[in-house]
Amino acid sequence: MLRPMLATPLRALAVALGLQAAPAMAVEEPPLEITAMGSFHVGGRLAEISGQPPRDIVFTPGGPPARVDVNGRYQVEQMYVQWFRPKAERGRVPLLLWHGGGLSGVTYETTPDGREGWLNWFLRRGWTVLNSDAVERGRSGWAPPEVWGAPALHLPVGNPFERFRIGQGQGSYDSDPAKRQVLPGNQFPVEAYDQFPLQLSPRWTTTDAPTIAAYTALVDKVCPCVILVHSQAGQFGFRVAQARPDKVMALIAVEPSSVGDPGRADALRTVPTLMLYGDFIDDDPRWPTIRRTGLDFAGRMRAAGGHVDVVDLPAQGIRGNSHMIMMDRNSGEVAQLIQTWLQQKGLWRP
Repeated sequence: MLRPMLATPLRALAVALGLQAAPAMAVEEPPLEITAMGSFHVGGRLAEISGQPPRDIVFTPGGPPARVDVNGRYQVEQMYVQWFRPKAERGRVPLLLWHGGGLSGVTYETTPDGREGWLNWFLRRGWTVLNSDAVERGRSGWAPPEVWGAPALHLPVGNPFERFRIGQGQGSYDSDPAKRQVLPGNQFPVEAYDQFPLQLSPRWTTTDAPTIAAYTALVDKVCPCVILVHSQAGQFGFRVAQARPDKVMALIAVEPSSVGDPGRADALRTVPTLMLYGDFIDDDPRWPTIRRTGLDFAGRMRAAGGHVDVVDLPAQGIRGNSHMIMMDRNSGEVAQLIQTWLQQKGLWRP
């Protein structure tokens, strides 16, 4: 079996988490062996549509029209989840991966340049992993416009390049790859950037409540667990953990763009939390404010008796990370930092 090689991280673990660092070396990746995999949908509700005229629809070119009465009950706001169980389970509870806005569970699968993503990385280390497509993303499906009245937001292909701290801000994207203005030292695989917009999914800004409901239903179904969230999913992870603190053994927030209810920070005092922030934040027009919101919330959690580790990656020697840390070239180094933190919390069997 061919096994890729990986460099182990050093100073970030020693400095940020108080661990003793080992000499840098290449280590052999554990084998990827699973005993079972599957999927299910969770959450959702039935919505009623009435008062609409029937429609004559041609489903197949050249075929006869069919009259369709669109009035009736619709299944909406459910969430798709795919799970994988490794041969040798070493995680003491399952690991749930929750993606960010305008994206889907593909975030944690193969990276744009073809490397294994965090889903496989954690599977190789013995975690049972559940990877979901949030409400209104990917295989979770959509609702008729009569149910979700607000229009969907679609992103042009250059938006993530400029907004996710890959390029040098507004105007840095060009359809010609040679003319794109990349942030110096950026770890995102920019040579494969054009693969990234293929993942983009329409998103709504009015579906937070049903998304939180679906994630809560998932936690009720499969937890106790560890939850790893990214970007938009930050608020979902914190708020679900506030609602189910007895079921969330740890929470990892990778550049959360929002947080939980500040007035209920005490609900998280038993949930160990790790917050990670990448590079190029200080010079970004939005991210200093976003990070400050996260740090303020971490302060509230600590004041309420909670335990929060906040790691600024570049300050610890892990530099060049974009907002899409799990896709960056050094994603394995960051994953190892997370893994070591989880082991420190007693959630992984060495």
